[in-house]
Formats: sequence, C-alpha cells, structure tokens
Amino acid sequence: MDWRKSCFAKLVCIILAFTLSAEALAKDTSLIAREQLQEMFDSMSSNSGWDVSKPMVWGYFFTNATRPPLESAAKLLASQGYRVVDIRIDDKDSPSDADSWWLHVEKIEVHTVDTLDGRNREFYGLAESLGLDSYDGMDVGPVEQKH
Repeated sequence: MDWRKSCFAKLVCIILAFTLSAEALAKDTSLIAREQLQEMFDSMSSNSGWDVSKPMVWGYFFTNATRPPLESAAKLLASQGYRVVDIRIDDKDSPSDADSWWLHVEKIEVHTVDTLDGRNREFYGLAESLGLDSYDGMDVGPVEQKH
C-alpha cells in the first residue's frame, strides 16, 4: 500500500472517531452504538484498502482527572496482553482548565462489529469499576510489516 493510501485510511479512521464521539455527545450518551461500529467497518472496508478480517492494531483510550487510577488500569490491561502506549496529560486551552489524563493501550487482534461492540462494553464496565472518568473509544490501523 502506498503512503497516500495509508495516510488517507488513517485520516478516515480519525474522522470516524471524531464523528462517533460527536454523535455520542449529540445523543447525550457515552456509549458507541453498534450501528456506528457497522458504519465504521463499512467505511474501512470500502475506503481504506485494509482487509479488516485480518489482524489490525486496535488502540483503546481511557480518561481521568488524575494519573494514578490510569496507572492502575494500565497495569491491569498490560496483564491482559495490551501494550501500554502512554499515559499523558491533555493540553489545556486555558491554565485554569481542569487536568485531563489519557491512557492509550493497544493490541493486535481481529474484530468484527460484534466483537468490537463487546470489547467496548467491556471497557465501559472496566472504566466504571475502576472509577475512571471514561472509556473514550478506539482507533485502528494496519499492522506495520517489518522488512
């Protein structure tokens, strides 16, 4: 796949992630609906050139006002085979804005609409059980081929 197609595919996923977040906010719910996942899979299949039936790198994001609970979540998820990408503080628009921390984990796996819907529900429950502010959703990309 040439770099333009790869960049386009990543852009499609980023736009979809923002769209999913905006739609969830508009519906006054934090849950990503199965229908939204179906739209995402349909778009990836037709626009990215990715074979989504093959292993992909799935990234998952959690937020919290403080770092320590995210560190605990990171340890738990690492023990379940997820790679911890980072825990970082979000940029503030104003110094008076409250802190917002992000945990990013990823795992190479195959998903269908149904399995991703199940994973999202699992992570919403995990965030709630650990007292995190949110499970914020996912992103996806191709597995980098080593040459």
